[in-house]
This record gives sequence, structure tokens and C-alpha cells, in this order.
Amino acid sequence: MTDTAPKLPTPTLMLVTDRRLAGGEDALVRAVSDAVEGGVNAVQLREKDMSPAELLPLACRLREVTVGRALLLVNGPLEVALEAGADGVHLPADSPAFVAQGPSPESGRLLVGRSVHSVQAARRAESEGADYLVAGPVFETSSHRGSAAAGIVLIEQITGAVSIPVIGIGGITCANASNVVRAGASGIAVISAILAAPDCENAARELREVLKKVWSGVQQVTP
Repeated sequence: MTDTAPKLPTPTLMLVTDRRLAGGEDALVRAVSDAVEGGVNAVQLREKDMSPAELLPLACRLREVTVGRALLLVNGPLEVALEAGADGVHLPADSPAFVAQGPSPESGRLLVGRSVHSVQAARRAESEGADYLVAGPVFETSSHRGSAAAGIVLIEQITGAVSIPVIGIGGITCANASNVVRAGASGIAVISAILAAPDCENAARELREVLKKVWSGVQQVTP
């Protein structure tokens, strides 16, 4: 069967959700909608403490505000992603490998992403069929307390070792996003840079402008 999985847009500006940071589920849905309006083109629903029964209604609400505007990726059970009509699933670093297949040939295959923290894990994820990787934490971040920041070198090493898109995550802001892309990343993933901002749409727009500028420069020097 032809691989009809969605493709990550480049450069990717991925928003990873945190309903508590946003101020609750309703506020999160509004924030996601605003962020997409500002330039976010991929949303990863990541609410690890929610049961599948709790996660599904939220996934459906986020699908409503992202459909036709941004990819929706569910960091959670495959069944939730399929029932919500998501574009893909995102696997945590310690998750078993699986290929997320759509329910029928007509629906195509879901996009499969994985979080990685090392070159070895990146190579393994690619060999297991991942379509993209989210690598980090690149810089210090409050969302992963206790995890040492790996620095730009991690992005350089991973992008040099795999052929699939790599998205940097961890403490990324407008001030350092350009360095992540110059290191080889196909985009960035953020949480607080958007959800903790007083204006999510404007925060997303500022990040999108940074990405647009640096991506244009990177593409011009790429052989």
C-alpha cells in the first residue's frame, strides 16, 4: 500500500500542550486556536495524567480547532488518536515501538513521532519506522526538571545520524530558536514560550517569524 502518512510541514513550529499552564482545558483549547492562528503548524496533545476516557474529548476539541490548519499529534493511546481523527501519534522515549496504521486503506497511515535523548535512541527510532523525532532537552526547561540540558550539540549529532526530520525541544525561545535550526533541526517544539505568554497568538507569530527568517537562510546555503 502506498504510504499516505501526513508529512511534517517545514519548518515545524510545534506546540506541546499543558492544560495546567494554560489555565484549564477551555483555556488550552483557546490558546491552541490562537497559537495556530499565529503560525503553529503542529500540535502535540501531551497530558500524561489523563486517562484515555478523559483525553479523547480534549483530543476531539483540539481536532476541531486544528483541522485544516495544523497537524494534531496525540501523545497517548493509538485508539484516542484514531477516534479523534488525529494526524499522528507521538511516542515517549520509553514507549515500545509500533507502527500506527489507520483503520482502513482509505484513511492512510498515521504519522509516527518519538521523543529521543541520544544518537543511539534516534537511530533506533528511525529503524523502527518513526517519521520524525523530537530531540532534547536542548536548553534548561522547567517541564523536564532533573534532565540535564544537552545543548545544540545533541541536535547536530542526531541530525547527522538520521535522515528523518528532527525537532528540537527544551527551553527554546525566540532568542535561541535560530541556533537550533542552524544545528540541523527541521523546526522547534515549545510549551511555555507560547502557553505562558500573555498573548499566545502573538507569541506564536514571533516564533514563526524567527523560524521563517532562519529557515530561508539555511535553505540558501544548503547544497
